[in-house]
Parts: sequence; structure tokens; C-alpha cells
Amino acid sequence: MMSGLGNRLALAFLAAVLIPLALSLWVTTLLLERSLLLSSTREIDELSRALEDTGREFYRLSREQLRADAATGRVRAERFSTEKRMTWPAEIETFWASVGETERFRLAGDRGNRLELLVRKDGAVLRYARPLGAVRMDHLRGLYAQARDRVETSRARDLRRGFLSVLWILAAVVGVVAIAVFLFFAHRISRPVKRLTDGLRRFAAGDLTARVEVDRRDEIGAALDAFNHMAAQLEQSRERLVMLTRLASWQALGRKMAHEVKNSLTPIRLAVEEIAARKGHGADREFFEQAAALVVEEVNRLEKRVRAFSELAAEPPVHVSVLDVHAIVQERIGFLRSAHPDVLYDVRLSAGKVHATGDEDLVRGVLTNLLENAADAAGAGGVVLIQTREADGGRIQVEVHDSGPGLSLHARETLFEPTISFKRTGMGLGLSIARKGALLSGGDLELIAGELGGAAFRLTLNRGAVPDEAANRMEQREPAWVRSES
Repeated sequence: MMSGLGNRLALAFLAAVLIPLALSLWVTTLLLERSLLLSSTREIDELSRALEDTGREFYRLSREQLRADAATGRVRAERFSTEKRMTWPAEIETFWASVGETERFRLAGDRGNRLELLVRKDGAVLRYARPLGAVRMDHLRGLYAQARDRVETSRARDLRRGFLSVLWILAAVVGVVAIAVFLFFAHRISRPVKRLTDGLRRFAAGDLTARVEVDRRDEIGAALDAFNHMAAQLEQSRERLVMLTRLASWQALGRKMAHEVKNSLTPIRLAVEEIAARKGHGADREFFEQAAALVVEEVNRLEKRVRAFSELAAEPPVHVSVLDVHAIVQERIGFLRSAHPDVLYDVRLSAGKVHATGDEDLVRGVLTNLLENAADAAGAGGVVLIQTREADGGRIQVEVHDSGPGLSLHARETLFEPTISFKRTGMGLGLSIARKGALLSGGDLELIAGELGGAAFRLTLNRGAVPDEAANRMEQREPAWVRSES
């Protein structure tokens, strides 16, 4: 069953096409009727009958005149005696052979322009002849026969009814085909619109995973693509909002924890330092030194955790600017390469300069975290792959892959949750802080399938445009080691 849109399209077609078609048929029928009246065989019928009456009357008068002339002797007769019967013409022989017939009229000459009278008398045949002038009776008879044949043929065919029948049948066939074709296209148009409506209804009900099938490349297909893109963007935005909301909760917890722990750390440190400063003797001194060292180590570890929570809870101002992605990537690799000399870095940068928008400090922090984690996971002799690409939708992507052991299922599910660490020396806040920095820069950080067998992350940023002069200034400010590697 077609939707309401399809029905409205069908009604619009009926109003816009069938009504003018019916009007055209009515005008065509009227004009055809008038044309058939103008070319009617009625006049031929009447003319042929008048010609028949005229010819018969003329023939009757000519016969009477010839008979009178023969009786009065005004016309000389040609005699055919029985002694010369062998030389008789065929018409004389035929007349003589007809028993009981005393006279006969016949037409002769050029196409019947002479009237002859054959009379049987005294054992012979007399032939009287009278010319008919320009009147040729045989020609006149042929014209009359043609006219009557045309009239009878026209009556038998019923030309008017045939024309009208063919016209209306043709119009009906064209109308049915047109309606069928239109209904097909109306259904083709309304079907994707109905799919779009169903998708919007599901989306409005809260199902952000609603998508519609796109099977065409016209304006309607573009609308379906736009809906799918919008739904994907909103779903991703919801995930980011959930992430930011979680981070906000952890930020509040971090601020509270930092405040509470800080209040205790300072007096503990001072007390321990005072104990260590006191001079003792023998075993007491050794004990105090070991205890002091242990307490100081734990205090330092608590301070490290407090600083991490403080960093998570901090909300520094975001300064979005245009960034040279390749320059930042190469600068971070050069900065971290000395700390991991046994790691091989495979750098695959897209052709040309790539610019993105974001906070430079936040982006540097995200890349530092990703590269540091990748180097730790790859270990000595391992490989870290860094590649950049320009994606669709005005997005720039930076991917970091490592050849480490990868992540477990549990680690993947809680990867970006704060205070969850899967490294012996980790705090469990690095990836949370990194994703927060990516989100604040207008992008995102996500886990993807690794190409080297280990873990892989993708940093996505918005593409940025740099004027030529600004690009030249940025190139001049690049360090020498960056330009040499480029």
C-alpha cells in the first residue's frame, strides 16, 4: 500500500495530466466529426444517383428518337441478309439467334458514343445507328459504378465510428500506461521518504542508532545520507557528553580527594623529616632511617597521585588555534625518542602539510601520552607506528599503533575510566586526561584495531585552514631537526 505522499502524487498526476488529456480527446473528437462531415460520401451518393437518372433518361430519349427515325425513314438501315450469314458480325449473329426478340438496342462506337437499333424483318437483320455526340455511355456507366462502389464501401466500413473507436482505445491505452508508470515512480519516491520518516520517528523516540538504507544517488538519497550522518554525529556527541559528564564527576571527586590528602601529607612529611634528623644510636637509628625512608616514599607516591587527580580535576582555559599536525607529531617523537632508544618508530605522514584546529598544549599532551604508552607496551626492539590521514567530513586523524601484547577484553571495556590502571607504575588517569584534552579541542580519542598486533588509538581533530603567509611563518619557526626529517 502506498503512503499518503504516494496517493497525493497520484492525485496530482490525475489532475495535471488526465484532465487535459480528456479535454484534448473532446476537442479532437469534435474536430474529427467536422472533418468527416466535410469529407462525407453523401454528396457522392446523391451525385451518382442524379447521374444515373440523367443517363437513363438520356438513353430512353435516344432510343425513342432512333426508333422514330427508323420508322419514318430518316435513318438509313444497314441490311444483313441470311445469304451472307457467314460474314455477319458477332452482335448480329447473337441477335438473330435470340428467338422471339424482334428488336434490340445496343451501344457501340468509342466507349458507347453511338446507339444502334437491331430489327428482325423479312428474313434479315436491319441495323440503324444514331451518334450520341460527346456523350459516352460506357464511360458514364463506369463512373457511376465507381461512385456507387465508393459509397457502399464507406457505408460498410463506417469510417466515423472506426476513427472514434481507434482514438478512444488509443487514449485509454496511453492513459493506463501513463498511470502505471506514474504509480511506479510515485511508489519509488514515497518508499525512501517513508523510510526516512520511520527513521526520524525512531530517532525522536531516543534510538540514536536509527539508520535508514540508502539505495539511490539523487536528492532523496542525499537526504537519507544527511540523516544517517546527522544521527551518527549526534550519537557520537552523546557519547562525548557522557564521557565529559563522567569526567566532571571524577573531577569533583579529584578536587575533594586532593584537598583532603594534601592536608595530611604536609604534617606527615615534616614529622618524618624531624624523626630522621634526630640522632640515634645503634639499632634505633637504623630503624628510624628505614621507617623514615619508607614513609617518605609513600608520601611521594601519594603526592604523585594527588597531582594526577589535580590534573584531572583542573579546567584550564582552552585556546583553539590552527596547528601544524606533522610538525607536532615529529616534535613529540623527537622528544620521546631519547627516552626509548630501543624502540623503532615508523612514521607515515600524509602528503603535504596537514593543519587542524585545537589547543596546542592539549594536543601535545594527548600525543605524548599515546606515544609514551605505545613505547612502554612495545618494549625494547618493538615498533611504534604513527600515521596521519585526512578523513571525510573535514577531519584529521592521527593514529598510534604498537607491537605490544595488546589489551584484554576487560581493559577495552574500562579503558577510559579514571583510576583504573593496567600498568605497574601507571596511575590509571592518563587516557582519561588524554581523551578529555581531545574532546576539549573539538575532537575525540578512540580505540581502534591495531596493525602491529598490539593496541592502537586514533586522535581525531577538525581540519583547519592556514593562509599562505601564516604557513610560511610557521615553516620558518620549525626547528632544524624537523625540517631536515621532512
